[in-house]
Amino acid sequence: MTQIKKILAPVDLSDFSKLGVNYALDLAQWQQSDVIIFNVISLEETPFPQGREDWVIQQTDAPKFKKLLDQRKKLLDIFVRECCAESPPTGQVFHDIGIGTPYKCIIERAAQDRVDMIVLPTHGRTGLAHMLIGSVTERVLRRAQCPVLAIPAMKKSKRAGKP
Repeated sequence: MTQIKKILAPVDLSDFSKLGVNYALDLAQWQQSDVIIFNVISLEETPFPQGREDWVIQQTDAPKFKKLLDQRKKLLDIFVRECCAESPPTGQVFHDIGIGTPYKCIIERAAQDRVDMIVLPTHGRTGLAHMLIGSVTERVLRRAQCPVLAIPAMKKSKRAGKP
């Protein structure tokens, strides 16, 4: 089996995404890997007009956007602390925020960081809105250049509580 050195764990800060992070941390402990916990601020969440992704991403210094980014960083910090609380991972855990279309940002980040695997749950904030699989997960599965481990919403890892 190929050594997994770096795992990308995309999150939307929901309980379902905690499940994905916990699986990523379990796998990282077994493989002695690093984990990147990655949250994307979707363009729908920004205070700017839709349809101009490049322009929106350049507005990170605008006061409204800076406030949104600062709030999200705080929420992500809390989320990461909660996920890592039970036992410290053997490798390093990094976390970061992207801006744009979630599945595109996830795929770009995986390529940029040359991750060996992406671990994400089949459902996020939308829960059961998508009958078989979440739309972001489905798009990542179809387009990612590395293996993707999709965690079903009802499964639990050793670390995870109920979703």
